[in-house]
Amino acid sequence: MRRFFRWLVGVPVAAFVIAFAVANRQWVTLSLDPFSRDAPFASIDMPLWLLLFVGGFIGLLVGWFGSWLAQGKWRKAARDSRSEVAQLQRELADLRGNTQRLGDASNDATIFPGGLI
Repeated sequence: MRRFFRWLVGVPVAAFVIAFAVANRQWVTLSLDPFSRDAPFASIDMPLWLLLFVGGFIGLLVGWFGSWLAQGKWRKAARDSRSEVAQLQRELADLRGNTQRLGDASNDATIFPGGLI
């Protein structure tokens, strides 16, 4: 079922992307020099569709990185919780060992309401 929905969404999206790339084949010049229009210091010629796809990909990476940074406090809280759980499990194992040793020692003597016999 999940595979069906992936195809149901993926095929139209792929068709749209291909149609967009074919419709925007003209070459454009990307200039990173705001002072010189005639002989820019840093410029690159590329198809318009590539420029837009690269821009979208860079935006995707920046968004992913920003989200990763924002979730840092939750990752730290999970790390701290895991170490606390490990410490409590060690403490529980020690207490169970102590309880078992005390239980073995008490099996040697019989306890009555009036005292030991």
